[in-house]
Amino acid sequence: MQAAQRVLSLIVLAGGALMNPCAAGAIDRGEVLEQMRRRRPADITILASRPVANGTYTLGIFSISTDTADPALRRYKLWKEYPNDLVIPTESVNCSLDAPVRVKRDEAAIYVRRLNPGGLITEANREDHLVWWAACVPEQAGVDPVTLAGKAKELGYSTLLVESTETLRLP
Repeated sequence: MQAAQRVLSLIVLAGGALMNPCAAGAIDRGEVLEQMRRRRPADITILASRPVANGTYTLGIFSISTDTADPALRRYKLWKEYPNDLVIPTESVNCSLDAPVRVKRDEAAIYVRRLNPGGLITEANREDHLVWWAACVPEQAGVDPVTLAGKAKELGYSTLLVESTETLRLP
């Protein structure tokens, strides 16, 4: 939690510097991003890292918590580190046997992604499955979801569910 607060403080500081460069001694955006990379949360688990234009994209998960009213629900924060940006969204998943779901959002919409743990993994759904497995079965965090069909069956998932995405546009 303290790490997330430090990251948010850096974001506020950087935002103020971008709006008024003289106020903070003209802080360099790259310098702020590098400081944030060095201060990753202590409980972060890196799920994937891949080369992208001008550097590396890193996906991590941290602050995973179970809902007190429904133990199948998990809330977490993602660490999406790009060469020139850092995004820290809060998302949720449902780990139930009959309705495994990832819910994410951006500035335009909320996306409800119905998943099939242990099913077919493609480039289109790989991140959904990496995040779902990390939140629902933490000991499998970072494991290639292509290899987890047997584990899904062992946990009681049918591996035969139909995957879909429902997009809910924001006003």
